[in-house]
Amino acid sequence: MVGKSLLINTTERLKRISVTDPTVADALVVTPTQVLVNGLNPGEVSLLIWDELERSRSFDLRVDVDITAATEEMHRLFPDEQINVTPSRNAIVLSGHVTTEDVSKHAGALASAYSKNVVNVLTFGPVGAEEVLLEVKFAEVDRTALHQVGVNLIMPGLGNTIATSQTGQFGSVSVTRTPASVTSTSSSTTVTPATTSTTINNFLNLFVARTDINLDAVIEALQQKNLLQILAEPNLIAVNGKEASFLAGGEFPFPVVQPGAGGISTVTVQFREFGVRLKFTPVIQPNGNIHLRVAPEVSTLDFANAVTVSGTTIPAISTRKADTEFELQDGQSFVIAGLMDNRVTNLASKIPFLGDLPILGNFFKSKSDQKSNSELMVLCTVHRVSPSTQAPKGPATPEPYLDHSKFDANKPEGSKK
Repeated sequence: MVGKSLLINTTERLKRISVTDPTVADALVVTPTQVLVNGLNPGEVSLLIWDELERSRSFDLRVDVDITAATEEMHRLFPDEQINVTPSRNAIVLSGHVTTEDVSKHAGALASAYSKNVVNVLTFGPVGAEEVLLEVKFAEVDRTALHQVGVNLIMPGLGNTIATSQTGQFGSVSVTRTPASVTSTSSSTTVTPATTSTTINNFLNLFVARTDINLDAVIEALQQKNLLQILAEPNLIAVNGKEASFLAGGEFPFPVVQPGAGGISTVTVQFREFGVRLKFTPVIQPNGNIHLRVAPEVSTLDFANAVTVSGTTIPAISTRKADTEFELQDGQSFVIAGLMDNRVTNLASKIPFLGDLPILGNFFKSKSDQKSNSELMVLCTVHRVSPSTQAPKGPATPEPYLDHSKFDANKPEGSKK
């Protein structure tokens, strides 16, 4: 070792010695039958000795770095890891297997304190084919409440008068009046009276008409409540230390403009995923616990915030996701909740001045209130599993496909088996 000494004993009395590279090792005759070799720098040299009868002997000397202190420190800081520390000329070699990548990096940093050259060939990760089963339940509850109120007033005509009152929030109303006409021939004269036609784009809910005063009203009064619950229950199995993923959704295309040669741009189509996604990576610890990294995500297409490029509508993506790490025991569960989305939309329209009148002003205004509340919850249960040769059971049938008791009872006696 560098900085260490080695004593060589001989049976013959020595006459002279020689070292091929005195910068690597220094040899010194201390007695007629003893040679003291001092390691100076890492390397390999040859030691030649001659006795009094001019007979020579040759030794190959290899000087390595001192790993004694590094080995003791490595075993003290990582007592449960399989780390082998060996010298190789001017480098310290780390070999063996450790549990995680962080342990491998920390061991390399520790060895660099004892030598400038460190060769880290440590492997990390789980050993064996242990598997982890993750039972996942996605639950999203979406509550929506809608309240719309509005009135459209129509006066088809008193004489030559046509009048309508509408805010335009819930459809539109148009009134067309055809004047009277007189058609004369040689034998007769035909008089066509004036007619009035009314076109309603959105019939809304209620239609009221007073024919004696030619007054019509289309009323919007809608109250709607929705409760939507979406469930996804994937079961994922991953090999210890490997990532598993799940996606229930789809991909949507969107154009991407790429510059080309000569200033001519080309448009390519790429696809982005959306829907219910889950990624998890399990690592079984030496104490039997399961370390999990879980990343659930729920995304939907948002056309309200879409952009239009060259006539193509590209929707935005509304996403709720989390990324967390924790440690569980076999059979334990965890819940990720609180991923909420609350939205309130209030739209009001009115006719100026008329909508501000007391009581009567309500006939010249309309409003729409919408409230939505959605919450995402992810429930996961983790299990340690092992490969099995038994075939899994198929899905249970709610009702038997064929009732053999009734079928056999209707068969002839000779055909029953």
